[in-house]
Amino acid sequence: MLGEMWSFKGRYKILHMTWFAFFLSFVVWFNLPPLATTVKEEFNLGPAEMGTLALCNVALTVPARIIIGMLLDKYGPRLTYSVLLVYAAIPCLIFATANDFNQLVVGRLLMGIVGAGFVIGIRMTAEWFPPKEIGLAEGIYGGWGNFGSAFSALTLVIVAGTLSFFPGSVEAATAGALNWRAAIALTGIVAAIYGVIYYKNVSDTPPGKVYQRPQSARGLEVTSVKDFWLLVLMNLPLTGILMVLVWRLQKVNFLSTTAMVIVWIALVGLYLFQTYNAYTVNKDLLTGQKRYSPEDRYKFKQVAILELTYIVNFGSELAVVSMLPAFFEGTFGISKALAGFLGASYAFVNLVARPGGGLISDKLGSRRATMGFLTLFMGIGYLVMSSIPTLKETLNLGGGVIIALAVVMTMTCSFFVQAGEGSTFAIVPLIKRRVTGQIAGNVGAYGNVGAVAYLTILSLLPEWLGATGKDVAPEIINRSNVIFFQVLGVAALIVAFLCFFILEEPKGSFAEAHEGEETPPSVAATSNY
Repeated sequence: MLGEMWSFKGRYKILHMTWFAFFLSFVVWFNLPPLATTVKEEFNLGPAEMGTLALCNVALTVPARIIIGMLLDKYGPRLTYSVLLVYAAIPCLIFATANDFNQLVVGRLLMGIVGAGFVIGIRMTAEWFPPKEIGLAEGIYGGWGNFGSAFSALTLVIVAGTLSFFPGSVEAATAGALNWRAAIALTGIVAAIYGVIYYKNVSDTPPGKVYQRPQSARGLEVTSVKDFWLLVLMNLPLTGILMVLVWRLQKVNFLSTTAMVIVWIALVGLYLFQTYNAYTVNKDLLTGQKRYSPEDRYKFKQVAILELTYIVNFGSELAVVSMLPAFFEGTFGISKALAGFLGASYAFVNLVARPGGGLISDKLGSRRATMGFLTLFMGIGYLVMSSIPTLKETLNLGGGVIIALAVVMTMTCSFFVQAGEGSTFAIVPLIKRRVTGQIAGNVGAYGNVGAVAYLTILSLLPEWLGATGKDVAPEIINRSNVIFFQVLGVAALIVAFLCFFILEEPKGSFAEAHEGEETPPSVAATSNY
């Protein structure tokens, strides 16, 4: 597969076009962090407001990934991805033209929907590649696409600086200013153009292959009564984390207390409606009118464990990517551009780590063991990262040496985080093919549950440690960062234990064909579509 990958024909063409679609969605989704300090200064925002913007950026991704998973199973990845990329221009333009904090919040909330694009490519890639190669294929899709966040960190400050000197620029009159508005708007416009290109150049399946759809996309189909109740239970955190976000919006006066209560009630109603839809889809099973044959069953606990792994790997990545440039800038007293470059080191590893995790999962012979060990080493890596502020203060090293050491520690931890993501989605497409979109949506949504939870903790830590007002003492910020990384590490260690003792090896993990396929999709490899 590695040798054929550069041919840009057949399934490899689909893989390359799809990972680039994901790449652009992440460029859009993470276009704020490298420009965050500039936005903060222009609007005179404090830590609470900036924390709220970071939370808003990932909040609606939670329901969006579930809804898009449903739409994906029904309409196919080609149409779903194309529409999402065109939509990306809308929140970019809203944020780029904002005049106050409330408009910034609206722009970032709507931006969170763009982050749901990842789910779409999981199904597209699974349709074009067999189980024995699914780990590497999904890893390339996820890893190279995920590099979009690093690309934003590496380039957007430069782009914004360059655009400052264009005639008629909003910021041209201010010496040294960054035209962050034009840079953010540009990312959305490029994504929308590519959405049209993507629609015209891909198909949902290889020639001759039928795209399997569930009987209903209203809710996730399960195959046992026990699994139904576990599904209902695992849907609770998806609603709970949105309630946390609403509370945070009330704390920064975006919502009144009355409005917060009304939204909470609406979210409870949404959860009940979601449960009703799940009941409708599985009604025949619950009333005893339908029984699944052993070969047609799957265990929802597999989905539940993968949801937890995605909390601790992708959820932590989202949180760390959102705070890492500011962390380096504050810890080492360096420039915004250099801090953005160093912060990009975390996501830069995606180019090899996520495909590496998928490849290890393909070659090791046990997807369960791969998942467990990568999660274990990730937890250890975060605990090591928590020592960076302490090392800076205690080691008698030059500034450049300690920064280089911090970057090495960051990239090492990042490898295990993103390899774990690759390992997670080497398993997801193998659980139940006809509902792969919904399973991927649920697992992906849990990544955002983790991100919102972690970012909420990070935003509250200065207050818990005694900070008041917008100006927080550097020692409190350093202590907050230490505790933040420790929380990430301990959570990962707990989930690693669950992987070793509860997660099971999926059926057909290394087969030549997916469930329900009579022959390997070899036509995909030779098609010139």
